[in-house]
Amino acid sequence: MLRKIIFSFIAFVLLSGTAAYTQDVRLTGQTKQLVVTGETFTLVYTLNAQGSGFRGPNIQGFDVLSGPNTSQSSSVRFVNGSTTMSITYTFTYLLQANREGTFDIPAASVNANGKQISSNTLTVKVVKNSNAGSTQGQGAGNQYRSGGSQAGAPAGNANDVYVKAFASNPSPLQGEGIVVTYKIFTKVPIAQINISKLSSFSGFWSQNLMKENDKLQQSTQVIDGEQYIVADIRKIALFPLKSGRLVIEPLELACVAQVRRPTKTKTGDPFFDDFFNDSFFNSGVANVEKNLKSNPIIINVQPLPEAGKPADFSGAVGNFTFHSEVDKTRLKTNEAVTLKCTVSGKGNIQLIDKMNVVFPPDFESYDPKVTSDIQTTAAGISGNQVFEYLLIPRKPGKFNIKPITFSYFDLDKKKYVSLTSPEFMLDVEKGSGESGAVMTYSGANKEEIKYIGSDIRHIRDNNFGLKQAGSWFFNSLLFWSLLVVPVLLFLTFLILWRKLAARRSDTILMKNLKATKIARKRLKKAEEFQKSGEQDNFYIAISQSLWGYLSDKFSIPMAELSIDSVREALVHRNVSETIISQFIETLNNTEFARFAPGEKTVNMERIYNEALEIIAKMERELR
Repeated sequence: MLRKIIFSFIAFVLLSGTAAYTQDVRLTGQTKQLVVTGETFTLVYTLNAQGSGFRGPNIQGFDVLSGPNTSQSSSVRFVNGSTTMSITYTFTYLLQANREGTFDIPAASVNANGKQISSNTLTVKVVKNSNAGSTQGQGAGNQYRSGGSQAGAPAGNANDVYVKAFASNPSPLQGEGIVVTYKIFTKVPIAQINISKLSSFSGFWSQNLMKENDKLQQSTQVIDGEQYIVADIRKIALFPLKSGRLVIEPLELACVAQVRRPTKTKTGDPFFDDFFNDSFFNSGVANVEKNLKSNPIIINVQPLPEAGKPADFSGAVGNFTFHSEVDKTRLKTNEAVTLKCTVSGKGNIQLIDKMNVVFPPDFESYDPKVTSDIQTTAAGISGNQVFEYLLIPRKPGKFNIKPITFSYFDLDKKKYVSLTSPEFMLDVEKGSGESGAVMTYSGANKEEIKYIGSDIRHIRDNNFGLKQAGSWFFNSLLFWSLLVVPVLLFLTFLILWRKLAARRSDTILMKNLKATKIARKRLKKAEEFQKSGEQDNFYIAISQSLWGYLSDKFSIPMAELSIDSVREALVHRNVSETIISQFIETLNNTEFARFAPGEKTVNMERIYNEALEIIAKMERELR
């Protein structure tokens, strides 16, 4: 392999030394030649020079879902020992075919090198979608037209990427928690994972175990001799509310897969044909939208045993502990006492909504204040549930709160367990001054009690301010201070204003100083587009923010910006290699998310956070 690379590089240098490099300015249109009704496809125009004033075609017969979206790329060529950089502009439309027929897409135009350049015209035939599964990505439906030539565009193998659902226990008891995990398996790079339809959990109480900003944990797995990258994309804790056969419907998602697109080179020499078609050069990829659907899951829920079921059993299933306490045992009439009951453990703890408590008849009681402290992890749900009862005795005497019983089904012991609290004895004495006392409450559940025992105000006994007789404001220190201080403030303001005006006259300096402020203003605009769901405007604002920041910070015209010029400017300013790589990666991620087909909402928050973070890091590095 090394010998092939060395020989071919020598041959490449010799051939390039004898050939002259010329470039004609062209605007080339490219799209599918044959599509089916309902299919979404891209229309791409490529300009191999710097241009402006792009005017798209008058598209008839198709729905324009988005576009034109503009992107810019640069490349370096070595010709006769000299280096030449070229710029390529790409204008992309996303179209959808909704009716049959043959439709012509007229030429687009753009201004380049002082003249108007027109593209080729395109013809697209739309046929009936008789078999969406076999038509999409096969046969003529994948042929593109670019000028007069055609080239294949791969759709990928169905086994390259797929989604599968797994249940931790397909036969749980009623109320027993299970975990359903959705995993994605892929052999190719994927991006823009967007869940289009969530599974329905009829007959279950559900709790999501993964946060929105959790990073996907990846691992490798060999299946049928093929190595896949596997990641958990969703994990749900389910608690069946009834017994019987319950069905979990499939989850549906869309993603963009990068499928390798081979290019064949014919030179007439077997050695060069074998070399140029080797994977070293054959590295082009195509972005293909994949619509994936998981398998349904059938859960056979077993009923809880009737033998030994307590009369007060309310459906708690798991492993729990129970504790209760009162904050005082001696009190006076109309004085509040709190009874606290705490259930802790693992299981369907959030479905426990009440305690079986019996209060003395001479006590006034209110609905409990319920406080939950729940932890959701990949292993399941655990935590505690606290019930606080507020009681007010109205008569003196000795009272008791009978033992409180909490019953649940223990999964480890496979039987019912009843936990009982101790009996609480309360000694209530007659309160003093009850005739003048007032009891008030606030809150919908009467949880907050306030005791007001008196309305008599105290005599005010603090010192009063006195002034010396015969003192005058005129000609005093305060008088002259009020005259002089405004003059000094005005002179200070005038000096600062003149310095600021001189500073503003320095255009390059002001652009450098305002680079971060302008970038953050554009990011703020991107955040507004994100909240309103304007995906294309969001990615345009993010791209403008990053490129505009570089242009203002390093005084580089936008037309001269490229990945190479960015790296050279950052290295010149002694920016660390880590920050440089992260900034360039953020630029690439933004451009890929912007122009890749498919839903983009999943990546919007991540791209926004990356852009905000890298600009902040860059500012700290350049100080």
